[in-house]
Amino acid sequence: MSNNKEVSVLGLGSMGLAIAQLYLAQGYKVTLWNRTADKAGALVAKGAVLARSAAEALRASRVAVMCVYDYRAADAIFATEGAAAALDGRLLVQLTTGSPKDAREAEAFAHRHGAAYVEGAIQAAPDQMGRPDTPLLVSGAQAAFDEAEPLLKALAGGIVYLGEKASAAAAMDLATLSSIYGTMLGFLHGARIAEHEGFDVAEFGRIVAGIMPTFAAFLQHEGSVIQSGDFTVSQSPMRISVEATQRILQTAQETGINTEFPVFAAGLFKRADAAGLGGEELAALIKLLRQ
Repeated sequence: MSNNKEVSVLGLGSMGLAIAQLYLAQGYKVTLWNRTADKAGALVAKGAVLARSAAEALRASRVAVMCVYDYRAADAIFATEGAAAALDGRLLVQLTTGSPKDAREAEAFAHRHGAAYVEGAIQAAPDQMGRPDTPLLVSGAQAAFDEAEPLLKALAGGIVYLGEKASAAAAMDLATLSSIYGTMLGFLHGARIAEHEGFDVAEFGRIVAGIMPTFAAFLQHEGSVIQSGDFTVSQSPMRISVEATQRILQTAQETGINTEFPVFAAGLFKRADAAGLGGEELAALIKLLRQ
């Protein structure tokens, strides 16, 4: 095996650029490839080598880190002349965002062409890369992960290895995004309540930020409740949320602000209550979502 301080980086969007810069700063021999070569100039000036093709970039190092716009872009790159064949004997670290299905298919493609495969989901912005707490979800065969780990640690300190299923990182990324978007929708509805009542929305934001650490601990507890399967009331009876979401809906209707979010939330809790879950822990709502 060649020098383990060498890596090929395919894709020089804002995240790809950040990744390549981190490797250069940590003394790696970096080979670059991007669909348009003009983005590579500053990195080449710092010592990176620009490959003339994706195939050449893949052949240059044992490990290739890819971070492109989506899996269609990745597929198009592997369809270029010699690229798929150049995967033979390589370790592909795929940091492109996609679905669990994308990850399964990409791993199968890599294996068919003789490459080991690791899937990663970066949960940070480009300027947050390289920190001790930068979160990176990773999945794939244990041996492939073990080899990739030092290169991943150069990019992110907060690595969570989710096991051998290639799809796990993408699935967990979707699960965490769901939490973020659910919170965001509720936050934006709250901002409309604040606006309607004449509150300073920035002050509302500060109050929510203050609640978040406690709320995060509560969510962690509810996750443990779901995993245990014991929905005996421990922190928050479902009935409280049935009434609270109904109150949010009623207020939106009375004040004439948008009702889409509270209609959805109150509707779910109402159905859970009708199913006899009102006297259980709040997390019992998941029983309704399993049906």
